[in-house]
Parts: sequence; C-alpha cells; structure tokens
Amino acid sequence: MRDSLGVGLATGTYGVSFGAVAVASGLSVAQTCALSLLMFTGASQFALVGVLAAGGAPLSGALAALLLGTRNTLYGLRLARLLSYAGWRRAAASHVLIDESTAMAVNRTSTAAARTGFLTTGVTIFVLWNVATAVGAVAGTAIGDPRDYGLDAAVGAAFLALLWPRLHSALHRWVAVAAAAVALGAVPFTAAGVPVLAAAGVALLIGLLTHFRVADLPVEDR
Repeated sequence: MRDSLGVGLATGTYGVSFGAVAVASGLSVAQTCALSLLMFTGASQFALVGVLAAGGAPLSGALAALLLGTRNTLYGLRLARLLSYAGWRRAAASHVLIDESTAMAVNRTSTAAARTGFLTTGVTIFVLWNVATAVGAVAGTAIGDPRDYGLDAAVGAAFLALLWPRLHSALHRWVAVAAAAVALGAVPFTAAGVPVLAAAGVALLIGLLTHFRVADLPVEDR
C-alpha cells in the first residue's frame, strides 16, 4: 500500500499538466474536467488534446486516443483472472485500469495483495488526477502554454520511472532502446499516439520472436 500511494501521489499530481495543456489546446475548463472524469487514461487524453492543438479534427484526436487506449484491453485480459472481480465490481474496476494500477498488481502473489495494489494505486491517481486537472485548467488560463515550462514532459518521466526497474536483462534494455528509436523516427510522419503504438509493436514482435526461439531449444539449453 505504501508503494501504491507513492506512485499515486507522483502520478496524480501531473494532472496539472494535462489540465493546463488541454485549456491551451482550446478546450474549456468544463470539457477538460469531463475528459479526466470520464476518459481517465492520461496518455490517451494527452493524445487527444495533442491532435487538437496541432489543428487536427476532433474525430482524428478521438481515434488516436482510442488506438492508444487499446493497450488497456490487454491489461484487462491479464488482470481479470488475477483480481477475480465479477459483476459491477469488475465494471467499476475497469475505470481505474491504467498503466500504474496494472503495474502495481501484476507482480503480486495473491488476489488480496493484487487487489490492494490495484485499487490503492488506481483510486489515488483517479482522485488526484481529477483534482489536479481542475487546478491546471483554471491556472492554465493565467500561465499561458504550459509546454513553455516543460510540464508536458512529466508524463514521459513518469512512464520511464515505472519502466526502468523492470529492465533487468540486456535483452530488455535493447528492446526498450529499439522501441524508443522507432517511436522517435515515427514522430515527424505520424499522428500523435501512433509512435507509441509503433513502439509497442516492436516490443511485441521481439517478444514473439524470442519466445519461439526459446521454445525451439532443447529443454536443457533454455
């Protein structure tokens, strides 16, 4: 629970950045708060306002957000059996199914511990993210474009903080470098959100190739 609260506090507070960026992209304070309340998946929210800020159509922004949010479906498949929620509890839990809550649940060895990590992280971030979004949206009208202060880098920094402890082997580090290179190369030519999906595709492809390679080896050589 202590680790989950730490992640929740660190992540929820950069909702200030989203609130300020969204207002600078042309959304009203009410629209910005509604996005955080109903969508609540930070990366997809940033993808949506990023497309709008670049002059894209709302439909393009929504599609980019939807594509980026497809990873949550995979998280749900992984966590459904681990958390063992049913009925309305499963529906309610799906609203706080994000990167951080998933990361704090998947490594637990029991259902009770996984639920504690998942709910503590998810609910803490949900509350703080929405409060911080409102603060950022109101303040954003006064401070101008928050990207001038580098606040939009907070999301990437948070993802890196979650990913770094999981890079245990040289293969993991090479996969991270390759995925980052593909994402950076795709940025000038694709819509917001697509580079992240391309990076995920690289990681998935390498994972499949290495899985089959290991599976082909004799048991004594694995």
